[in-house]
Amino acid sequence: MSTAQTLLLGAIAGLTIFLGLPMGRMRGLSPKLKAFFTATATGILLFLFWDVLSEAIDPVQGALQAKTWGRFAGVSSIALAGFVAGLMSLVYYDTWMKKRQRKAMLGPGAASVAEFSRTHKPGLSAAQWLSVFIATGIGLHNFSEGLAIGQSAAQDLKSLALVLVIGFGLHNATEGFGIVGPLSGEAELPSWRFLGLMGVIGGAPTFVGTAIGHSWTSENLSILFFALAAGSIFYVVAELLNVCRTFGSKALTAWGVVLGLTLGFATDFILVAAGV
Repeated sequence: MSTAQTLLLGAIAGLTIFLGLPMGRMRGLSPKLKAFFTATATGILLFLFWDVLSEAIDPVQGALQAKTWGRFAGVSSIALAGFVAGLMSLVYYDTWMKKRQRKAMLGPGAASVAEFSRTHKPGLSAAQWLSVFIATGIGLHNFSEGLAIGQSAAQDLKSLALVLVIGFGLHNATEGFGIVGPLSGEAELPSWRFLGLMGVIGGAPTFVGTAIGHSWTSENLSILFFALAAGSIFYVVAELLNVCRTFGSKALTAWGVVLGLTLGFATDFILVAAGV
């Protein structure tokens, strides 16, 4: 797969985040509908978690079956380090974000205008700054997704690269809901300029990660990137399931997850049948 084709795929996967952002300018969207979309995205991510983790673990199992113990120790350490880094970087970011949010509150649900005027750029509300923090966290997650796309393309794993782009693209389309979620109770609608900036913060790292991941072809690097993506996906799945439990019923959530898993596997099967 050429560099231009790979970068185009990375751009497509990142740009789909803009599809969900206009929800920030809509009022009266059913919480159950939001929950179903979120659950569907979760199902897609569960499929991708299995897909990228399999790619990271295959070389580890190969080294184990060949009884090359030094190689096994090396690649298993890389896979574990990548998974932990992908997972815990988002855990610590989320902890930091929540601390900043608590500091900006004088009481339950009441943002301190004075606090924000001292620490933040004038003109942005507490809800808008929370959206900025969420978009940044999503951007970190999407960067690791881009690394996985770029590395699979660099190794000429066309089917995997396309599956990742389609899956990540579908998921990224729902990430816009998460970014604009804090704005749903705002009296004033967010501007298109603000929503565009959130899309760049959350979506551009997918393209950047794809470009970096495509720059080198290395089995060790591939294991690291796939494991990073798996760790970040695991964290996001846990968070999305939390959201689903808050806004939707168990049955609705389960059907959404089933639909997402079905879409993921169906996409994979279609590409395999097409000989991609």
